[in-house]
Amino acid sequence: MARRERVMRMSVEQPLWRALAGYRVLTMLYAIGFFATAYSGFARPWLAVAYYAVLFVWTLATLPKLANAASCTKRFLTADLTIALAGILLTPFADAHQRVADGGPTLPSIWTAGSVLAFAVKGGWRWAAVASTLVAVANLVERGTPARDTVHNVILVWVASIAIGYVVEVARASERTLARALEIEAATRERERLARDIHDSVLQVLAMVQRRGAVIGGEAAELGRLAGEQEVALRTLVSGGLVPVSRVSEDAADGALVRVVEEREGTDPDGPVDLRALLAPYAGSLVNLADPGAPVLLAPGAARELAAAVGAALDNVREHVGERARAWILVEDEPDEVIVTVRDEGPGIPPGRLAEAEGEGRLGVALSIRGRLRDLGGTAELISVPGQGTEVELKAPKKNAGTTARGKAADHE
Repeated sequence: MARRERVMRMSVEQPLWRALAGYRVLTMLYAIGFFATAYSGFARPWLAVAYYAVLFVWTLATLPKLANAASCTKRFLTADLTIALAGILLTPFADAHQRVADGGPTLPSIWTAGSVLAFAVKGGWRWAAVASTLVAVANLVERGTPARDTVHNVILVWVASIAIGYVVEVARASERTLARALEIEAATRERERLARDIHDSVLQVLAMVQRRGAVIGGEAAELGRLAGEQEVALRTLVSGGLVPVSRVSEDAADGALVRVVEEREGTDPDGPVDLRALLAPYAGSLVNLADPGAPVLLAPGAARELAAAVGAALDNVREHVGERARAWILVEDEPDEVIVTVRDEGPGIPPGRLAEAEGEGRLGVALSIRGRLRDLGGTAELISVPGQGTEVELKAPKKNAGTTARGKAADHE
């Protein structure tokens, strides 16, 4: 069955852009209508007519720029605010001096607020603060003195635009959080679906091959053993939740983008790694892996070194206990460290045997296990009781593992 990707888009700010476009048209008509009723009181009406002609054409021609955040560019916002500021500063030249002194409206009137709100919706409260401050300065220059009405209007626009900009930022953060939650939910459903399909088909076939191989014997028995190992490994992979959760991307034009099904590619090489994914290949019919059921995150270098130490411990089990020896891996995710315990059912290590092996030049435990953990700032303890098997306890700190691994890599560059 072909793999299909279903895409959903969410945008809580899209209605704001539509409302802003309508606001600009209505306030432009309001400003022109107010001028028409007070035409006779203007000292230079022709200057006002020229400005309103520019305002009319600009408002209607730039409506597509307010379709979404992507089309509302910085260049457009700058030009739009420039037209608003120019209208404010032209007011003393077009209107009568007494009307200006009495607190009459500027040429763009409340249309100016639409220009400031575009900054708020596009860039948040910081952009809104800059735009509203420029409008405040222009209004004070136009009036000449900080009259009460002017200060009142300036503060109103300043507070309103910053508040709207802050609300937009909160809405965007909430939108990304919701998209992430939907993404995780979709990935969980996909994992459960795959688990059901695998359980109903692949796992049952592997279990049947294992049983039949054991009955037939000979080469079929070896085939059955391999099938059993693959069954355990696959069951661990499915039940451990290692199916990757696709990432949430943010599209400034259309809001958060949710990909319900996505391949694992382009992952951040410097991001944390789930240790369970590196230990899962070791699981099989002879090796049982027990993990917390949640991601065990470590720096990439630390996770690889810890997994390699586990592999070295399992190699020792096969070499000294036997190819058919059973082993158990236990992963514990503590607040400050990760503890991985490898235990076998062998006869144990006689006292002094490790020191004797190091003297003979056999440094598997010293280098492959203890050396790796020492480089990570952790410890490796071997607990062995004759006749009761051997237990290797590996402890890797979370805080220093990433920096130690990076420092070690830098030393080799």
